[in-house]
Amino acid sequence: MGHIAALCVAAAFAGAVDAVGGGGGLVTVPALLAAGLPPHLALGTNKGQSVFGSGAALSRYAHAGLVDREAARFAFPLAIAGSAAGVFLSLAIRPEVLRPIVLVLLVVAGVVVLVVRPPAERDRQEILAGRAAVIWAAAALGLGAYDGFFGPGTGTFLILVLVTLLHRPLSRATADAKVVNFGSNVAAVAVFASRGAVLWKLALPMAGAQLVGGFLGAHLAVRRGDRFIRGVVVLVVVALVVKIARDLVIGRSHS
Repeated sequence: MGHIAALCVAAAFAGAVDAVGGGGGLVTVPALLAAGLPPHLALGTNKGQSVFGSGAALSRYAHAGLVDREAARFAFPLAIAGSAAGVFLSLAIRPEVLRPIVLVLLVVAGVVVLVVRPPAERDRQEILAGRAAVIWAAAALGLGAYDGFFGPGTGTFLILVLVTLLHRPLSRATADAKVVNFGSNVAAVAVFASRGAVLWKLALPMAGAQLVGGFLGAHLAVRRGDRFIRGVVVLVVVALVVKIARDLVIGRSHS
């Protein structure tokens, strides 16, 4: 019981962080590995519990009126399709080949989020307006596939697309990104579960903690606004860069 309680604490914290800037897997995947799960079961169980956190965060953002519901109607199924394809692709290609590319992109994303000032609410571009709809559809499908295939930084990349290309305020960008995050998690859970790679006796207790953490994280983001979101996103980027760089170094030393 002690290790389940520790995993639930990790899940609650991860859900709160992920609701704001992504990166919850930085906490839960190492925790599951430390609990003795093999890598494939840790990844599947992680998706089995994280889908509840992203769902809770999306619900809180939607309640606050920050989610573009019309855009979500096509972004959500595209994210599901992309993520399912990404999970199956990961079974054929080693995701590790993406690490150097993702490392560079994360650094760029962090700098942009830190430096670029998001537009004011009155200046925001509607997601369904012309070229913006094509960009968001491509991002939902492509980054959904990336999340199923590899994953680290998906939320950050989604926020980057929304802020820089679609001119969304950070609070709305974070909310709209959760639509894709939730869709990609749903698809990944379905695929992992179909292959028996979700340990539900751990995933379900952690899911309850994720629900609480995801809701609280989104609530903080709604209440404290863009400055708070920017700070969390930058911290997540730094943590992701350190982890991926460390994995690269360890991988090379073992090769």
